[in-house]
Amino acid sequence: MSPFEGKTYWLIGASEGLGREIAKGLALAGAHVIVSARSKSRLLELANDLGSATALPMDVTCPKSVMYTAQAVGRVDGVIYNAGVYEPMHTQDWDVKAAISMLDVNFAGALRVLHHIMPQLIADDKGDVTLVGSLAGYRGLPAAIGYGASKAALISLAETMRYDLRNSGVTVRIVNPGFIKTRLTDKNSFVMPQLMKPEKAASHVLKAMEHRRFRTDFPRPFSWLIKAMQLLPDWVVYRGK
Repeated sequence: MSPFEGKTYWLIGASEGLGREIAKGLALAGAHVIVSARSKSRLLELANDLGSATALPMDVTCPKSVMYTAQAVGRVDGVIYNAGVYEPMHTQDWDVKAAISMLDVNFAGALRVLHHIMPQLIADDKGDVTLVGSLAGYRGLPAAIGYGASKAALISLAETMRYDLRNSGVTVRIVNPGFIKTRLTDKNSFVMPQLMKPEKAASHVLKAMEHRRFRTDFPRPFSWLIKAMQLLPDWVVYRGK
């Protein structure tokens, strides 16, 4: 029997790419999936394809939109926060509007959603929280103004929640993918190591959700390389002319 069968999951950021494939995997495993994103048409198309899904459009940057959607969602067994935006940005090309937008969707949106979900999970002393971060959150990287900081903040949020809830029945996990072939990474002009298809990345996320393990980083060995950079002295990482 699938660990997802008969359970209800609220998946935020489901209209495209990784989120869409996660929704398909959960539905195939017998879960009822409530899918949210800004694109109503894409959500309705997805819900129709899945058959067992409920589409609830939502803007994670709008507190009222999140509140009304959370009320419509009601009680759930788990929440998956996968909403994300990305604009490659070097320091020399500073765009404060784009940087703040990335922080608002990638991090602050998670805070808004969890504000409505966590009281229920904590009161029930059970449930499942999956935050989709990024390997870019482990170390400052080139052209990642806004994006890297937002994912680092999401990782820190997950770590704090994991610590606070370590003796409870609520499972908190952070999943950090590398490069996934989507309309977002299509903006990159550089070579992306171990670029994954959304279907493959979704299989990693779903496998992680089958267990209580807190942290999942993929793909290997690229994830090992990124995390190893944390151990290098600054003079090595930032060496130049």
